[in-house]
Amino acid sequence: QVQLVESGGGLVQAGGSLRLSCAASGRAVSSYTIGWFRQAPGKEREFVAGISWSGGNTYYADSVKGRFTISRDNAKNTVYLQMNSLKPEDTAVYYCAARVGLGIGSLRQQYGSWGQGTQVTVSS
Repeated sequence: QVQLVESGGGLVQAGGSLRLSCAASGRAVSSYTIGWFRQAPGKEREFVAGISWSGGNTYYADSVKGRFTISRDNAKNTVYLQMNSLKPEDTAVYYCAARVGLGIGSLRQQYGSWGQGTQVTVSS
C-alpha cells in the first residue's frame, strides 16, 4: 500500500499560481497512475487531472484544461500539480490518489489510496 501526502496549498489571489505536491511512501509511486481530485464545500469530490505511471499520458477535466499541468518525478517519488490563472471557483480541498491499473481513471472509486488533502483558497 502506498501512502500519499499533499502539500503546497494556500491562499492566493485570482490569477495567481500554486504548485501542489503529492509525496509517496511505502511503495514506489512509479507503480501507480496518480490522479488529483478536489472537493469544494457542499459539493462532490471531482476529478481534476491524472497522469500515467510513466508520465507519458495525462488527462484533464475541462474546467482546468490549459491552466493546470500535472507532472511526476518518479526518482523523487512525487507528483505535482501546477495551477496557473487560478479562479475563485478553484477553491477546494485538493487530494491526490493512487490507482493500480491501466488507464487514467476519472472516477473516485477507481482509486484505492488517498492523501489527507491540502486546502487551496482563491480570493477574488
